[in-house]
Amino acid sequence: MSERQAAVAELRHHALSIYANALRQVEGRKCTAEALRADNLMASTYVVAIGKAAAAMTLGARDVLGDMLVAALVITKTGHRDPALHGDVRITQLEAEHPVPGAGSLAAGKALLEFLAAAPVNAQFLFLISGGASSLVEVLPAGVDLASYQRVNQWLLGSGWDIHRMNRVRRRLSCIKGGRLVRYLKGRATRCLLISDVPGDDPASIGSGLLVTTLMSSESDSDLPDWLGALINATRLDEAPVATAIPMQIVASNATAREAAAQAGQALGYTVFQHNALLAGHTVNEAHECAQSVLEGAPGIYLWGGETTIELPENPGRGGRNQSFGLAAAQVLAGSESVVLLAVGTDGTDGPGEEAGALVDGGTLARGAEYGLDADDCLDRADAGRFLAASGDLIQTGPTGTNVMDLVIAVKAPVRDQPITPGRPAE
Repeated sequence: MSERQAAVAELRHHALSIYANALRQVEGRKCTAEALRADNLMASTYVVAIGKAAAAMTLGARDVLGDMLVAALVITKTGHRDPALHGDVRITQLEAEHPVPGAGSLAAGKALLEFLAAAPVNAQFLFLISGGASSLVEVLPAGVDLASYQRVNQWLLGSGWDIHRMNRVRRRLSCIKGGRLVRYLKGRATRCLLISDVPGDDPASIGSGLLVTTLMSSESDSDLPDWLGALINATRLDEAPVATAIPMQIVASNATAREAAAQAGQALGYTVFQHNALLAGHTVNEAHECAQSVLEGAPGIYLWGGETTIELPENPGRGGRNQSFGLAAAQVLAGSESVVLLAVGTDGTDGPGEEAGALVDGGTLARGAEYGLDADDCLDRADAGRFLAASGDLIQTGPTGTNVMDLVIAVKAPVRDQPITPGRPAE
């Protein structure tokens, strides 16, 4: 390995180290346990955990509650069960489909209502909700079958809409979202801890607001396709209970992760430039702007958070928005000898594949081109993952036990005398 390649490898290591530190501070087990200990909650409790961080949050609740945990229902994404919960007869773990709901999501919805119904009249409930819940659990109204609901979600995911607009539609086609689940609690004592995966940390948007009343009649979208508008208009659902007093607490958010990343960057000796405005625009445009600002800026750590949007072609290729972000950033960084950029999901997933995102540098485009791939073509086809697999820049973490949107971490070192020699980087 040349001196130049070794320098880039060190920057890449620093980016991954900063990301790992951020994840530790927003991990579901840690955050849930800290919140419960702070409240000195010691009463017999029925736990309902839903989301990508459901298993980790349940571990945190069990750490604190101990024998006071009567029973728990854990609903998480396929592959996100935690073996540490196996063997505890009080805990049932279910897996369901994400990002498009499936038969498992409907089975989970049925199991959820049965779990609530079976609890005694004096039960105390603790809900643990994290990102992904909108897809993982559902109870559909009459007239909406699974195929129709999957079509809705597939359209939403490729629409380029932000999460608030998508969840607004989902709430209008659900018997439990938008606060409708509250009626199944039958007035029993309930509190809710949430890990936020939405801008503004609004509980009404996290998991489409299972326990947060929303006035459906005030919500409308004029630019829905005709078939979707007709489906919504044909669905007649009762409004959720008018008011509830369920205590809600955000225990982790993107801001928490960014602050932890900033501290990790400072500990490594870097100046940190943290951008508090969340990324929310078109993926490629945002990536180009972020990468350009790093090239033009001073050496240091640059931090962004949020979720960009992408409109998918009819037959998208490999990869999610973070891989597209990384490849688009690599276009700007091409030839740079001093910058690496990590675009990554905090939940360990990016789109339907196994990757969490991408870690790119000034040699990424050259390495991919060696395999005859073109970055513009891959971005147009939503196939950034194919390019990044060839260039050696994909990142895999597995389930992380949290979900607080995405992080973008750029590391810029002082400019050196010679350009990077293209070659596959060390990880």
